[in-house]
Amino acid sequence: MMRSHGRLLGTFVLIVATTACNASSASAKTRCPLPEFGPGESYHPAFDAKSFTPNVDNPLFPLTPGTTLVYSGTKDGEKATNVFAITAKTRKIEGVTTRVIEDRLFLNGLLEEKTADYYAQDKCGNVWYFGEDTATVDHNGNVVDTAGTWHAGVDGAEPGVFMQAHPELARRFRQEWYKGQAEDTFRAIDLSASVTVPYGSFDHALRTEETTELEPRVLDNKYYVRGIGEVLEKSVRGPKEALRLVDVIR
Repeated sequence: MMRSHGRLLGTFVLIVATTACNASSASAKTRCPLPEFGPGESYHPAFDAKSFTPNVDNPLFPLTPGTTLVYSGTKDGEKATNVFAITAKTRKIEGVTTRVIEDRLFLNGLLEEKTADYYAQDKCGNVWYFGEDTATVDHNGNVVDTAGTWHAGVDGAEPGVFMQAHPELARRFRQEWYKGQAEDTFRAIDLSASVTVPYGSFDHALRTEETTELEPRVLDNKYYVRGIGEVLEKSVRGPKEALRLVDVIR
């Protein structure tokens, strides 16, 4: 009888624990609702500015100030180097304090584009993208174009989800929305991909499919590794381009 009672008690505890876990998961989704994809013109994600922090520690996209990721490869048919520097700077956009990333693209050794990106993480661990300041420069360092610049809340621009806390396969998100300027989208297509780059070889990487309505014939894949972030971006359809992680400076 005592053994039977123990089995019953154990079963009861397991049921309660499982129910509590499921309730907790459902509660987390309720507390941090993520926007449905929807047509761009009707895309107006709801969010609570007070629930965000610039301290992004999502394992698949950690933004630790003082860390710089260096990539090399090809872009626009030229030798490319991309420097992704995570700063200690913050900027408030739509009431949200975001982390500032200084992103530099060099083609054949010359600075081609400099961008400040703005990210923040909600209380459930989802990373959102709130805008960017993009500048194309000439060989003298003079700004010649700022196309692609956008800030959430300005001229109809809206923030997007950049990385879920727990990626869902096939669910599509807008990473950004500014009609005619910033329309990137993504979806997770593999939660356990293998990838090799100059920085190392990794299993169990997240692979995403990246598209934009501004270039409908282009399709890219990105690979993310826990504790590092993005390690590879490569074209699947469209111009042959790739950027591979070669170093992480901490």
